[in-house]
Amino acid sequence: MDEYLTLILFGGFLIMLILGAPITVSLAGASMAAYMILDKNPIALVQIAFTSVGNFPLMALPAFVLAGALMEAAGISKRLVDIAESLAGPVTGGLGAATVVACLFFGAISGSGPATTAAVGMLMIPAMVKRNYDKSYASAVTAASGGLGIIIPPSIPIVIFGISAMGLRPPPEAIALHGIFASVSIPKLFIAGVIPGLLMAMTLITTNYIIAKRKGYKGLTETWSYSEIRQALRKGIWSLLAPLLILGGIYTGVFTPTESAVVAIFYSLFVGLFIHRELVFKSIMKSLTTTTWITGRVLLILFAATVFGRLLIEQKIPVVVAESLLSFTDNMYLVWALTIGLLLFIGMFMETLAAIMIIVPVLLPIMYMLGADPTHVGIVIVCVLSIGFATPPLGENIFVASGIGGSTVEQITAKIHPFVLASIIGVFLIAFFPQITLWLPSLLGY
Repeated sequence: MDEYLTLILFGGFLIMLILGAPITVSLAGASMAAYMILDKNPIALVQIAFTSVGNFPLMALPAFVLAGALMEAAGISKRLVDIAESLAGPVTGGLGAATVVACLFFGAISGSGPATTAAVGMLMIPAMVKRNYDKSYASAVTAASGGLGIIIPPSIPIVIFGISAMGLRPPPEAIALHGIFASVSIPKLFIAGVIPGLLMAMTLITTNYIIAKRKGYKGLTETWSYSEIRQALRKGIWSLLAPLLILGGIYTGVFTPTESAVVAIFYSLFVGLFIHRELVFKSIMKSLTTTTWITGRVLLILFAATVFGRLLIEQKIPVVVAESLLSFTDNMYLVWALTIGLLLFIGMFMETLAAIMIIVPVLLPIMYMLGADPTHVGIVIVCVLSIGFATPPLGENIFVASGIGGSTVEQITAKIHPFVLASIIGVFLIAFFPQITLWLPSLLGY
């Protein structure tokens, strides 16, 4: 029966996707089919979906989306980009490096890959083209860097992973083998994402430098202009304070991630209205509209994916998958290699949040049996799926960069491969060396 139900769930899901159904409809349709076969009351499906949004941490989702939209409208993102440009100076491929750094800065505000690509791309792609960068290359750098937005905290996918993982207890066999596992918390996940995010950024900066040296993309200036750096820092001081306020408050325990998102909203309004004076009523309404659309889309996916995941757990499908894989190999490095390969494939075709909701109930029990820390597992999952933003056919960041820069999707895809390969190398380092992820949380007492 388990094998039959697995076929119904995953087979129905894939068939509906191939037929062109939205991912929410595909998940919900496959779940409903399984409910009918199990002779369960379909009302339970609606009840599970409804209770899935009752988590307090999930309130951070619309708040962070709104904070990111308001910060862009308030001129905060523009000033962060100016700081990144001034720091690039005479470095070969400096504008490309500045794009990566700008995405790091904005990722600490928005928590979204496409939002980061759009905010930074509107400023950096025209600037790179003006400096004789190939237009499709400029778009490729931006699309590849936009994925950093979901690794650098605060991150919407990290919040979703945290909520998914909190509902999964380590199997008794895993506790017997490895003892008590570290608990999963969203503040700990946020802290754990910092160094892996910086490592992923360094792989992109290194790749950009190598390509820029070959293509002759020179720096912005002959030498660093300390007066320009000072001026950019002076104008952007309020922008730099935004991520420091958000992350500092979370790390010191002054407020929770959800509360920090609300603080970020009020900070954006204050800076936009009274400091920069660039925030107007029309832009506030546009930010609210954007937040409503993104949040509604995410919650619909969350409804369906929660029901799908609950069915997997109830029918003990993750346990069967874990036992099958562990009977094949218990080598952690080989399991990570297989997992990363699977996640890269999933990321090419599936929206990030839905992928997390589906993969976590299956993958986490396997990793518990191998003694992996769930925080480390979560960061690796998010890092791998961040690459999916830059890989077709889904590749949301590629489509965003194409719309901004004017290059075709095919032209950008042809130039983005080196950045994707560099990111994959970064992911393997993060997976094989857990201390890259866990050192900072342990240093701060988590």
